[in-house]
Amino acid sequence: MTSLGVQAQRLLAQRRPHQSFFESFIRTLIILCASLAVILSSISICDGHWLLAEDRLFGLWQFCTTSNQTAPHCVRDLSQAHVPELAWGMVLARSMATLAVVVAIFGLEFLMVSQVCEDLHSRHKWAMGSVLLLVSFVLSFGGLLSFLILLRNQVRLIGFTLMFWSEFTASFLLFLNAISGLHINSLTHSWGQ
Repeated sequence: MTSLGVQAQRLLAQRRPHQSFFESFIRTLIILCASLAVILSSISICDGHWLLAEDRLFGLWQFCTTSNQTAPHCVRDLSQAHVPELAWGMVLARSMATLAVVVAIFGLEFLMVSQVCEDLHSRHKWAMGSVLLLVSFVLSFGGLLSFLILLRNQVRLIGFTLMFWSEFTASFLLFLNAISGLHINSLTHSWGQ
């Protein structure tokens, strides 16, 4: 056998065993749900209006006052909302939420690459992507929590906007996908052994 043939056999021997249909299906669902979480979170952060309290609309980027007769009057100077530490606290909330999206995109990339390029390191890429989704969940939830703490006196359950619930859903999806990704990876590793 030629040296080229020996090298080809070594490369084939290093490849990961072929995934079952069920495993591929589950991994594809995790990738699709993580993509949905990134999209929901991105839309929610770009819009940024998360809480309606009486005639005031609180957002990540601006503060608005509304009335029945006129269109909402919005300002970027959050100190005009007369809520203590809102301007500085909102910088933290939006930074955490935005960073969560960036980390989730990198995690999603690792997940997709692990499925497209099946080799010895695919399992490690999948695990790294799942860990990044978990970090993204922590950041996203931290952004939500800091928003709620800042506006704790104005918070009413019916005051949350659709954009807030989109971010909440995205955060929940990131958590579920991260845990599911790590779990399926540990199961398939034990099956492989």
